[in-house]
Amino acid sequence: MNSIGKLGAMQQLINGGRMMPAAAISDDSVLVKKVLTEHNPEGIEYDVRPLLRIVEDVLICSTLTSEGPTTGALARVDNVEDKSYHPGQTNMLEALSAKIDRISCEIPYKTLCGVDVHSTTVAIFDMLTIFKWDVKIVLALAAFALTYGEFWLLAQIHDKNQLAKSMAILKQLPSIMARASSLKPRFDTLNDLVSIIVEVTKRVIEFHDLRSQYITQDISAYTTAYNYIPVASYWTVRSIVACAAQITSLTTLSYEIFASTDAWELSTLIFKLRNINDHLRQLLNSCHEHIGKKMDAEAYQMLRDLFSKPHTDNMKVLKALIYAQDDILPLYDGVTKKRVSLEPLRRKNVLLLFSGMEISTDELMILEQIYNESKTHTSRMESRYELVWIPIVDPNYEWIEPKKKQFESLQENMSWYSVYDPSLIGKPVIWFIQSEWKYKNKPILVVLDPQGRVSCPNAIHMMWIWGSAAYPFTSSREEVLWKEETWRLELLVDGIDQDILNWIKDGKYIFLFGGDDPEWVRRFVKEGRRVAMATQIPLEMVYVGKSNKREQVQKIIDTIIRDKLNTQYWSEQSMIWFFWTRLQSMLFSKLQLKQSDDDDHVMQEIKKLLSYDKQGGWIVLARGSHIVVNGHATTGFQTLVEYDAVWKDHADREGFESAFKNHYDKVHSVVSPCSRFEFSHAMGRIPERLTCPECRRNMHVLTTFQCCHDEKIDEDFFVSTVTPPTN
Repeated sequence: MNSIGKLGAMQQLINGGRMMPAAAISDDSVLVKKVLTEHNPEGIEYDVRPLLRIVEDVLICSTLTSEGPTTGALARVDNVEDKSYHPGQTNMLEALSAKIDRISCEIPYKTLCGVDVHSTTVAIFDMLTIFKWDVKIVLALAAFALTYGEFWLLAQIHDKNQLAKSMAILKQLPSIMARASSLKPRFDTLNDLVSIIVEVTKRVIEFHDLRSQYITQDISAYTTAYNYIPVASYWTVRSIVACAAQITSLTTLSYEIFASTDAWELSTLIFKLRNINDHLRQLLNSCHEHIGKKMDAEAYQMLRDLFSKPHTDNMKVLKALIYAQDDILPLYDGVTKKRVSLEPLRRKNVLLLFSGMEISTDELMILEQIYNESKTHTSRMESRYELVWIPIVDPNYEWIEPKKKQFESLQENMSWYSVYDPSLIGKPVIWFIQSEWKYKNKPILVVLDPQGRVSCPNAIHMMWIWGSAAYPFTSSREEVLWKEETWRLELLVDGIDQDILNWIKDGKYIFLFGGDDPEWVRRFVKEGRRVAMATQIPLEMVYVGKSNKREQVQKIIDTIIRDKLNTQYWSEQSMIWFFWTRLQSMLFSKLQLKQSDDDDHVMQEIKKLLSYDKQGGWIVLARGSHIVVNGHATTGFQTLVEYDAVWKDHADREGFESAFKNHYDKVHSVVSPCSRFEFSHAMGRIPERLTCPECRRNMHVLTTFQCCHDEKIDEDFFVSTVTPPTN
């Protein structure tokens, strides 16, 4: 071609790329109208992903050499992974190769004939009317990859292979490569456009892969995307044509023409496709969110159905709760420190420990002790049970490194099974344990029998109360244990303080007391010792703190030590924590079994003690096992103060026990403090009504916001971000 011919071709190329009316370029509906009219897919489904992977490999290897055939560039190509393609991945080419070849010929022909980019794009769509949008794009991209890949393959090997060298000369490659450095900005722009073309292609394929059973035309994001796909397809194929035209101008019209053509079109197309890609991504995210909700709701309902039906063993239930597939080992064995399958749990009683990452060391330590004891004391057949920790984390929470290390530390310190990765526990499972088992951040222990039936919705309470004696941790066992129980001091302190158990055996008087007022503690101990000396009774006193305000409790313990007050105290916060945890567990255990009637003496006394604790302070006076008074701190102190003036003679006649109780009851009837309970939403099963332990009337329901400053209040993320689907 002479210089005049080249110049004419160049002018036609530029006109074809840019000189369309501005209104036509900006109005997508005008550009796409004919493409839409001719779009008539025949319904044949093609999986174009394998073909796209091959095309991507071609483009990646081509892109690597955009700097020119230097030694470094060739070394990078040599390091690209050597891939072998499965026959199934290339079978589709047999049916579509003719289309790919025709398109690869059509683009350079129309380019050299001066046909504008829009007309060439429409012509390509005319060849592909029977295919769906994703297939159209991938076939056009494959055609471009043939031309683009051939160009760069010759560029890479023309100085090492005689055949390639001869072909390179025909395509003017030696002179082009000699100017490779000056062409680098143009190739970089070209590569940027190719990259965004591939991205948009993937978005269109992803749209066609949406699960039709979960999404319909009435979903606004789907409808918008459905109507937008033709526009995205048009601009993607148009960009492919523009890229191919650039290579044609380089290999056919010469370096000078390629270097002098305006880069405006490529940059404009990059900007256009990036906007299209962002818009498609947003629409697809909305569609995926909708599909995810539908699938989660379906999985949630499946869980409900599973627990309503009988099964031959527990595997279906466990797989639904933990992990349904067989492609990974979902559990971590705390003994062997290895990953294992769910198989060790088959046909066993399984205790599912649900908790967040904030499970305390106190809880783990006591749970470990109870677990080991129950394993040791039960017979071979009875011990056919396993404990599994199922960590519950916010599905929207970013799994950052500190959180991961915290999880691994907890997991390593457990001697039982645990879920290997918290991400295995999906939203439907969280919904289910929240709605069905009332889980809200506080640990619960759900017991499943060998057939996967729930034998106790939360055994954590009976574990805290009775330890290994509660085995097999079923609701029926819980009922039996309560029938055997009475209101006695061992119920309050069993397993916590051996000294108290020894005092009980010796029949001593014992004052347990608590509060957060150091002055009251100082005066109460003084009065208690004074009255004990006056009545000559063997009295022991133990400060047991409060259910919260750890820092204030520690200050009082420091005061007891500093002032050398004549009372025992629990120096370990874990002892105080366990005392109050057991008391709260007694209340919730009774509520869970619906044993909260007014005739239940144990229940009323538990409620009294918990209520007095919330009102500032409390006392428990016992003689041996027998609890004489379970009372309020202020009333108990006043009773001691009035010993000399009021009930000394009664004590001399009837004894200390009777006299103290009678006078306490009289003072209490006058003071009559309010009863108060606080139920955190994290507790789970909050009673709808509760009777007052003093007057037996139904208590008023109030909402309380409380901050104890030194106590960490966990955010209940379920309330805002994980809401079960409504039926």
